[in-house]
Amino acid sequence: MEKWLEKYNEWCNNPIFDEETKQDLLSIKDNEEEIKDRFYKDLEFGTAGLRGVIGIGTNRMNKYTVTKATQGLANFIIKENTQNKGVAISYDSRNMSKEFSEETALCLNANGIKTYIFDELRPVPELSFAVRELGCTAGIMITASHNPPKYNGYKVYWDDGAQIVAPKDKEIIEEVKAVVDFSKIKSMEKEEAIKQGLYNVIGKDIDDKYIAELKKQIINPDIIKEVGKDIKIVYTPLHGTGNKPVKRVLSELGFTNVYIVPEQEKPDGNFPTVEYPNPEDEKAFKLALDLANKVNADIVLATDPDADRLGVYAKDVKTGKYMAFTGNMSAMLIAEYILNQKQQKDILPKNGVLIKSIVSTNMADAIAKEYNLELIEVLTGFKYIGEKIKEFEKTHEKEYVFGFEESYGCLVGTHARDKDGICAVMMLCEAAAFYKKQGLTLWDQMIKMYEKYGYYKEGITSITMEGADGAEKIKQIMEELRNNVPTEFGEYKVIKVKDYKTSECKDLQTNNISKINLPTSNVLYYDLENDGWCCVRPSGTEPKIKFYMGVKGKTNEEANTKLENLKQAISKLV
Repeated sequence: MEKWLEKYNEWCNNPIFDEETKQDLLSIKDNEEEIKDRFYKDLEFGTAGLRGVIGIGTNRMNKYTVTKATQGLANFIIKENTQNKGVAISYDSRNMSKEFSEETALCLNANGIKTYIFDELRPVPELSFAVRELGCTAGIMITASHNPPKYNGYKVYWDDGAQIVAPKDKEIIEEVKAVVDFSKIKSMEKEEAIKQGLYNVIGKDIDDKYIAELKKQIINPDIIKEVGKDIKIVYTPLHGTGNKPVKRVLSELGFTNVYIVPEQEKPDGNFPTVEYPNPEDEKAFKLALDLANKVNADIVLATDPDADRLGVYAKDVKTGKYMAFTGNMSAMLIAEYILNQKQQKDILPKNGVLIKSIVSTNMADAIAKEYNLELIEVLTGFKYIGEKIKEFEKTHEKEYVFGFEESYGCLVGTHARDKDGICAVMMLCEAAAFYKKQGLTLWDQMIKMYEKYGYYKEGITSITMEGADGAEKIKQIMEELRNNVPTEFGEYKVIKVKDYKTSECKDLQTNNISKINLPTSNVLYYDLENDGWCCVRPSGTEPKIKFYMGVKGKTNEEANTKLENLKQAISKLV
């Protein structure tokens, strides 16, 4: 009998699984393909935690797979002897998020670990902040970020407020893998957990402190007071967690014309107005742009369900159109504003650092050079930026100023250790007020930056390959690229190849090989001639292989043409 069928039969017959679970499984007894997909593997607890389709089975997000992960984490915490510090728990608007957060808390409680659980949904950055504010040993966020509605997930943070990194990530993964018997997963009644002081509800006090920290990042409060009433802002939380904190912080700062997209204001895990609750997707902005045109808004903003990512549109006065910003563009807009204003006020640290992921824009290198900041590159995953902040806090040799990823996420300040979409909204609105006083829109300012630094343009091509066959195909593509190193992509010669799995950088012109001093990762990066680059990696959270690319042109048209040519050359690889 196939292994997956054995597992299916066990779930159908084992008394540990409740009647509702068994009925669900019996309803698919004649659907071999569905049974295989649900049971052909265990939902993998990786370095980003869990993420998967909600449903019954070992390869699904359900109370059994969630508490299996939690029991493994509890075992690790007890080994570390930090159970008395407790764990902070938050969740977003996704289906089953609240239920999974409660199951998680009660499993930890049954293991003698105190939990601090938010009274209702909260964004990722506030959970990151709460971990440090409460002195917890860990944090857990129930979210699948911007994935489609059928997904949910489980992210683990450590005591510094950042997602887990080496060596703890591997150690926790081993503990989770070691939990093979579902009967060994502990739980307890909520009333008893409350009585014993193990289950603690948090809310307003943390909100107040978090918002206060955000407001400390403001550089020009007087300009906001002066111009804040003139700026029109359209914002959508895309049915997620951003609504309350965004409205609150903008109101307290003095932005009085904030229009929330009414159809998307309420939390809803089915995300009824969008196919995909992702601010990277232009279709997610349809209702927001409709409202923006009605009220003649200056800027249009959207955060994803857990409010760590921000999408932006701003008006081009010349054409009257709203122009989309990529994650790279909005991050560079914030970086240029912060660095320029801090330099003007003589508060830019001499040992300051700007951090970007390896697949983010090279405009960051130019901006760092302009303001005499060190630029540091890290692997994809904001946890590596969080890790650097922790390192700087210990050594005091460098000071974090700004960090970002191309995937629409950045962090201003060190109050959180993950992307903060709420803070990004606030900083972009401040920048919009600052430039409005000078008669500029955010789009005007972006064009000025292109003229100053060069027309840097980036793109990404993602190919979805689901299931066991898809995973194998992704593996084959990576192996093929490793074994047969491309010497060119279309018209672009490859100058260097960086293989982050082997930690080697090969110069194709000299054949010299140098060491890459970053953690190993299944990533290939190609430096191309004329400031071009491309990078390929399997997604860590979705069944996709991703191709990132970037070019630099002297004009917008030239850069767009270069990027399109590079995209086409890369598409021929697959």
